[in-house]
Amino acid sequence: MAPTFVSTVTSPTVTEPHRAIFVTSPPVDEPYRYEHLIPSFPDKRYPDLQPFEHEDPGHRALKHENPRAFLDTATSVVELTPALGTEVHGLDLTSLNNDAKDELALEVARRGVIVFRDQQAFIDKGPDYYKEFGRHFGRLHIHPTYAHPPGHPELHIVYRDENTTVNPERDDHITSVIWHSDISFELQPPGFTMLFLLSQPSSGGDTLYMSQVSALKKLSPDFVAFLRTLKAVHTNADQIKWGAENHLIARRSPVYTEHPVVRRHPVTGDEALFVNREFTRRIVGLKYEESEMLLNFLFDHIERSADNHIRAKWLPGTVVCWDNRVTAHSTTVDFQDRKARRHGCRVTPQAERPQPALETLKLNERVSL
Repeated sequence: MAPTFVSTVTSPTVTEPHRAIFVTSPPVDEPYRYEHLIPSFPDKRYPDLQPFEHEDPGHRALKHENPRAFLDTATSVVELTPALGTEVHGLDLTSLNNDAKDELALEVARRGVIVFRDQQAFIDKGPDYYKEFGRHFGRLHIHPTYAHPPGHPELHIVYRDENTTVNPERDDHITSVIWHSDISFELQPPGFTMLFLLSQPSSGGDTLYMSQVSALKKLSPDFVAFLRTLKAVHTNADQIKWGAENHLIARRSPVYTEHPVVRRHPVTGDEALFVNREFTRRIVGLKYEESEMLLNFLFDHIERSADNHIRAKWLPGTVVCWDNRVTAHSTTVDFQDRKARRHGCRVTPQAERPQPALETLKLNERVSL
């Protein structure tokens, strides 16, 4: 049975190839401001997700006289790189009305990632507010495997301290980095997404982001034309297996979904690669060796092209918003010796089913490997 929410820390459970040590509460001798957001693993199943109509709020912002008006109150707006990322100071996310949220969605789509500093007021609003804010951008996703706070399954929790963790670890690898686009296995993966840390190390634990738009542009036109004709299978079967190894109930059945290798953003029209090492398993129609060769080439390109990357440092009060349709990211677990807590909350609105860059490409609803 999965752990329940109690005021103790469980003892380690070691499995291969991942290490998973589940925490249900911080140490009892240490008062903690965000104990109500400590992760839990409910012994509960959810119905399979059903398709829904998604209207991207960025479309509405395109009609605004100034689609970047929400930034008018910011004291600093700095591009992190020409192709990816903006850092914003002085803007209060809790002050945004619906029009401003539409503009936020559009700017995140255009820049890929926006790092908002000085957002303690947002973080202190609490879980009901996080969900209300997130629903403006789409239907909130409930994760089929990972942790959430008690009573708030729509919030995804990450947690690691010197003794405990609630996510798969890569102790048998030479790096903690695993590039991915969140829940790309779903029929309708996220678009606008946000993450903030409730507690962070003084150094380390940064999140790496990369532009799938910029990465695609680095490839030759003939090769991109070939990639547009391809579809790939994404699955969370490994996550379900990890959960089973750690005595967690599978809240939903494993998902195998067919997505285009190159997708088109519904608002900006940008084309982007849409594969990642964590969830993409097979190129449809290619033999195994051909699929492996091509996927590994694309994974390596995504991971090694530092000129497509940025690094977000988690200063206190930081909220990062990104568009999962055109980016990939990875946490860095490099703070193990700091005896520090890294505790975060992700709000994950789902978006449309990925649109192929090649309009004539046909996608199947559900597939298997």
